Amino acid sequence: MYNNSASPFANLTPVVKNLIIINVICFFGTMIFDQANRLFGVYYLDSPFFKVWQVVTYMFMHGGLTHLFFNMFALFMFGPVLEQVLGSKRFLNYYLITGLGALALQFGVQAMEVYQIAGTVSASEWLRFDMFQGLVYSNHPGLTQEGFNKLVSVYNTPMVGASGAIYGLLIAFGYLFPNTPLMLIFLPVPIKAKYFIPVMILIELVLGMSRTGTSVAHFAHIGGALFGFLLIKLWGIRRPGYW
Repeated sequence: MYNNSASPFANLTPVVKNLIIINVICFFGTMIFDQANRLFGVYYLDSPFFKVWQVVTYMFMHGGLTHLFFNMFALFMFGPVLEQVLGSKRFLNYYLITGLGALALQFGVQAMEVYQIAGTVSASEWLRFDMFQGLVYSNHPGLTQEGFNKLVSVYNTPMVGASGAIYGLLIAFGYLFPNTPLMLIFLPVPIKAKYFIPVMILIELVLGMSRTGTSVAHFAHIGGALFGFLLIKLWGIRRPGYW
């Protein structure tokens, strides 16, 4: 995707390399321990399955090989040049903060969904939990099957993946290197970053507004991009002179 005449392997920076290694190790860990995503993926704050460490560990867990590949491919292609511009320490902070920002927006969206059903952002009293088998219908008055299914999705489905942080990297790349042509697998012509990346974020917004109940956390992607943009502005990061 990122058009560079030099080999991308030669430019693989320390933090990017270590992030990729950690993500790959965690993925193989899920193949050995099939409950890893339930333990280290992040649940809604009000869920009995939520643990405080999940707000960080979820960024290193993935739901499948394809999920892992595309996130690591984007990190591999966009991460090194951003680490060179920001410096390793600030780049790592940026990556983690955008991941946390992605989660914050996702939690906000989930809280709105729960509020629409229960009239409060906490619906634990509406549900009975089985820590081994998941949620059990509580026969709460006024709780429809549709409402119950939505609560099950919010309370019983962990979010995993580095996608929020990856979208943070994308927005930073698009802002700092707007005229860089990106070669895409599914398109035969290069597209400048300043056009391609905003379109990707707009697509996520449309999908999030229309399909918030799906397993893809579209608003987490938007949250990562939003917090990434705010960080770039807050830190006063300027475009390199040669761009």
